[in-house]
Amino acid sequence: MTQDELKALVGQAALQYVVQGEIVGVGTGSTVNKFIEALAGIKDRIRGAVSSSVASTERLRAIGVPVFDANEVGELAVYIDGADEIDGGGHMIKGGGAALTREKIVAAQSRSFVCIADESKLVNALGNFPVPVEVVPMAAGRVTRQFAAMGGRATLRMKDGAPLVTDNGQHILDVSGLSITQPVAFESEVNQWPGVVTVGVFAHQKASVCLLGTASGVRTLKF
Repeated sequence: MTQDELKALVGQAALQYVVQGEIVGVGTGSTVNKFIEALAGIKDRIRGAVSSSVASTERLRAIGVPVFDANEVGELAVYIDGADEIDGGGHMIKGGGAALTREKIVAAQSRSFVCIADESKLVNALGNFPVPVEVVPMAAGRVTRQFAAMGGRATLRMKDGAPLVTDNGQHILDVSGLSITQPVAFESEVNQWPGVVTVGVFAHQKASVCLLGTASGVRTLKF
């Protein structure tokens, strides 16, 4: 199966975790786009969605799903999103699509996190995929030096020849060269650095379930 077919497989499988009559949390990215396509078939069974990005909001509205502001609703039953990497404990690296801050906000608002991914995303230790870090622009240089002190190489994410600007008006550093064996401690430390908005390690808001697309079907991991 192609990677695109695997994404469609887990996107469809995630429908079983959508709670009828409630508002579902929806993430961002190519795998989530497959979930949104699948959600169109059951849109009349849910009240709507809370979205983690402008792009997902547009896709949800295009299929007729009402999108609520996170501040308009209380706790969500489930948040469904992809990951750039996930380890055996359900800790993830996210932010390849530049929506990590809003993704973490919606994840924190949800009782459970269902990660949908293809099997290439499952790793023994996080860090082979560069860790996205959303930063206030004036702090980018200093945060880069702090990562260098721990052996990481931070580069400013660019788009069309200029620094990428997130939905929150901030910049993103992508940090390579790290092996994150203690994700909770790493997330806690980096989140305290002045100027860091969010680090793309999801350890405090880890996955409850991962639906992993494999050549033999969907493999379910529970954490």
